[in-house]
Amino acid sequence: MRQPVAQILTRRSLLAAAAAAGTATTLTGAGNSAVAAPTAPPRPKFCLNMSTIRGQKLAVPDQVDLAAKAGYDAIEPWINELRQYQQNGGSIDDLRKRIADRGLKVVSAIGFAEWIVNDDAKRAAGLENAKKDMDLVRSIGGTHIAAPPAGATKDTNVDLSAAAERFRTLIELGVSMDVLPQLEVWGFSTTLSKLGETMFVATESKHPKACVLLDIYHLYKGGSGFDGLRLLSGAAMNCFHMNDFPASPPRETVSDAHRVYPGDGVAPLTQIVRDLLATGFNGALSLELFNRAYWEQDALTVARTGLEKMKAAVGQASSLP
Repeated sequence: MRQPVAQILTRRSLLAAAAAAGTATTLTGAGNSAVAAPTAPPRPKFCLNMSTIRGQKLAVPDQVDLAAKAGYDAIEPWINELRQYQQNGGSIDDLRKRIADRGLKVVSAIGFAEWIVNDDAKRAAGLENAKKDMDLVRSIGGTHIAAPPAGATKDTNVDLSAAAERFRTLIELGVSMDVLPQLEVWGFSTTLSKLGETMFVATESKHPKACVLLDIYHLYKGGSGFDGLRLLSGAAMNCFHMNDFPASPPRETVSDAHRVYPGDGVAPLTQIVRDLLATGFNGALSLELFNRAYWEQDALTVARTGLEKMKAAVGQASSLP
């Protein structure tokens, strides 16, 4: 049975259009060679967590200026420092404008609301504090806030299924405030010290906005290691804390103060970054250090050094086949 002419012409037109589209996407402008147009991988943003320069005791507006001058894309302020700025008469509106004028984003903020604890009264108070923290973050243009297991770091009785329900409640609060909580692994804690525990709580929250905040030091400190990064989705990570750790002291006694610049320790940094980028992560790599030796140095030098080392780590990971 012969096809009608109109159907034949329509089919031919579709095939011709498809062939033309394919040619357009595979030919380059140089010569006549047909090659696949390269697709550049997403470039992560580079962020300065203000713990890195805490010892220099800069005012919050000066922190913003320094991050911009050093070449960062984003900042990760601490809630307590923002509140201190307010209490000293600082204008949040002025701060928001300064951040925007410097071309920076507030991709995350560090708070410690006790949303996960077993005590009902403390947890209710923690949610109220989280609401205030989220409101403050939103007021300076921020979109996310850390949600560590604050208040439960020595508690061995936090049921992970219950924690998942509590995290869902926190996420719903965050959705209403336009500031999403990021479930943070804390390697030194008895609660959420491991990647698996953190992912269980995030997954079992059964919320489409659930996301996690991971950290090289904390993954090491909690004993999770880094192979689990391959199992994650970049869509569930807005921010990733960058740092490194020395060979000594051992994992059992290493502390935040021992963190060093990315690449200056013994972490398998290239593989970490490579696996992270392979998940599709295109969020912010945030330099979070607590090294007292760095706190005694010029803050701009520290910020620039950290940024250079993060970029070097990304470059090394991206160059591997």
